[in-house]
Amino acid sequence: MREDTAMKELIKEMEEKMKKSLRRLSQEYSTIRAGRANPAVLDKVNVDYYGVPTPIQQMAAVSVAEARILVIQPWDVSTLKPIEKAILASDIGITPTNDGKVLRLVFPQLTEDRRKELCKDIKKLGEDTKVAVRNVRRDFMEKLKAKKKANELTEDEVKDGEKQIQNATDKYIKEVDAVVSDKEKEIMSI
Repeated sequence: MREDTAMKELIKEMEEKMKKSLRRLSQEYSTIRAGRANPAVLDKVNVDYYGVPTPIQQMAAVSVAEARILVIQPWDVSTLKPIEKAILASDIGITPTNDGKVLRLVFPQLTEDRRKELCKDIKKLGEDTKVAVRNVRRDFMEKLKAKKKANELTEDEVKDGEKQIQNATDKYIKEVDAVVSDKEKEIMSI
């Protein structure tokens, strides 16, 4: 009975690590520009605010004005220039327009070549995530074998555990494929 609980804990821990890889992939995808205004592209941009790196979302209201225009309205107008400077220094690749009160980021329409390039990046991130999921599988297969070697699990329990681990791995690989496919469709849609 104790082995069954240990096995469930092991499977739960493994699935948590696989979910974490999938969440990281989704976060990476949210920062990729798809030709539409998305406040998530600013997630990695920090502004030097009195010597402290501060996320833009903590200094300003960020909203989508139109499909391709992001508006950044600082709560303190004196932070407009530092926010603009941080955006220019980031790898977003969009030059903000400053009207003295708000910053506007106009997302350009993506060219066909740029879409294809983004799709390659998306596939690469997807493959990296699949590798991470498979590495988690390998680590937990090794843990199972170590438990068998220490006589904590029987041969049948190890076989059952390997089957559960493989099933979970297959499930998360399919989820990664679905996320990659959705993001590719988003990028390729005009």
